[in-house]
Amino acid sequence: MDITSRQLEIIEAAGKILTSSGVSGLTIKNLAKEMQFSESAIYRHFASKEEIIIALLKYLAEDIDKRLSNLNKQADPEEQFKSLFREQFRFFNENPHFVVAVFSDGLMEESKLINQNILNLINVKIKHLLPLIMEGQQKGIFTNAIATEELVHIIMGTFKLQMFKWRIANFGFDLEGSGNKMVQSLLTIIKNKQV
Repeated sequence: MDITSRQLEIIEAAGKILTSSGVSGLTIKNLAKEMQFSESAIYRHFASKEEIIIALLKYLAEDIDKRLSNLNKQADPEEQFKSLFREQFRFFNENPHFVVAVFSDGLMEESKLINQNILNLINVKIKHLLPLIMEGQQKGIFTNAIATEELVHIIMGTFKLQMFKWRIANFGFDLEGSGNKMVQSLLTIIKNKQV
């Protein structure tokens, strides 16, 4: 995705507005006010609110894919699992305005394009988590009592709830510390008891 620095500024400002005010608060007028631009300056970079949200979701999907691809694939599955979530919590702690994408269902339900990009964002996360869980199951580290896909759903749902709690607490607790406890709890649940 080719994105200019100005478009990235707009996306980040849109993320802040979405996080604080929801979809209804994200208007070109509010965005221009947040950025101290004219509305026409926003329209030079994006044709609509929908286009801004799609750009935000695409940017996040590509960023997550790039960051998670750079994690150490030589480590054992348990260490990779910890690293994957540490990286996600670090990123969102530094960029809380993007947290809206973690619970992005309902961003604009009438928009098929936004829904497709939300699905793509979910699939990027699955792309990195599924093979890791599968490898852990094959090596006997993670339980085989639950199908790989179901374990991934449980893990992703737990992550999403953690992020939602942080968001509604107005980012008021230590996400990385709390997130690491969540990861340890998940490992207690998914690890093979014989290991």
